[in-house]
Amino acid sequence: MKLRLTKEFSFDMAHALTGYDGKCRNIHGHTYHLFVTVEGEPLDDQASPKDGMVVDFNQLKQIVNDKIVEPFDHALVLSRTTPLPTDMDTKLIITDWQPTSENLIIHFSKILLTEFPENVRLHSLKLYETETSCAELIL
Repeated sequence: MKLRLTKEFSFDMAHALTGYDGKCRNIHGHTYHLFVTVEGEPLDDQASPKDGMVVDFNQLKQIVNDKIVEPFDHALVLSRTTPLPTDMDTKLIITDWQPTSENLIIHFSKILLTEFPENVRLHSLKLYETETSCAELIL
């Protein structure tokens, strides 16, 4: 029997879309909400304190916080093609891709794919950029 577990994370991040034909070409920020769903079979081992768990929510939280939330929270994410601000002391992440929600979620999936225990599979990610707009990736 396979079960899915989902945990929600939030972080604040700024970005700009170089060459975009609207306001988002300017540096601006969002409070992102990331939903991470994993899939697996619950442990069937009454001798284990993890009996009945697919993965300990604390372990899931630690992985996503270490690999996604901490690096991206309060960061400015810009494509390599964006002219860089020179007068800012900021947490800056430079990418080889346009920092859209779609590209962010693909990048996050690549980071997380190898981070879970062997019996746990990353099933999907959903990233809300605003309250009404999100990207979803189902693996």
